[in-house]
Amino acid sequence: MTYSISKLKLVRHWVMALALMVFASTAYAEDAEQRAEIDTAADAAIVKMFEEDRRAERLAKDAIAWLVFPEITKAGLGIGGEGGKGVLRVGGESAAYYKTTSISFGAQAGFQKYSYVLFFYDQAALDKFRSKRGYELGVDGSVAILEAGVTADIDTSDIRRDMVGIVFNESGLMANATVEGSKLTELDI
Repeated sequence: MTYSISKLKLVRHWVMALALMVFASTAYAEDAEQRAEIDTAADAAIVKMFEEDRRAERLAKDAIAWLVFPEITKAGLGIGGEGGKGVLRVGGESAAYYKTTSISFGAQAGFQKYSYVLFFYDQAALDKFRSKRGYELGVDGSVAILEAGVTADIDTSDIRRDMVGIVFNESGLMANATVEGSKLTELDI
């Protein structure tokens, strides 16, 4: 039995298409699993935030969107870095997934894990955040950061920022956790 070159090309194209479909479905399943892991961790972090900081409820009440990073890992000895993954929730629904990264220099030593949530209060600020490929806190947008455990009452009407962040669930040996200067990039998952 002889095959023409066009039939062999057709078979080769079908095999390649089938392989591509298998690869794409595997990648989609891995992405779905990663999204589910981030969502589950974010849900637990939100519960922890409300337990740790009584200001969180007032901050959350007027926010149009929340960017939740359930676990940021920070380490340094002279040169430091931090990173983690999170989810943007708009109207209570997961809208996009992000990673945060930062590199720092200076007098620092230790290892720390913490969580943070950024509350968006202005649609223009949210739109600007979502339109940038690499958003840098403190450069691309103005954000007020509140440390967990501070007992002072706040009145969100006094905060003149488009975004307010709250740091909580801190553990480790580094003295502080700052998100100022962190680069936020949307994940393709």
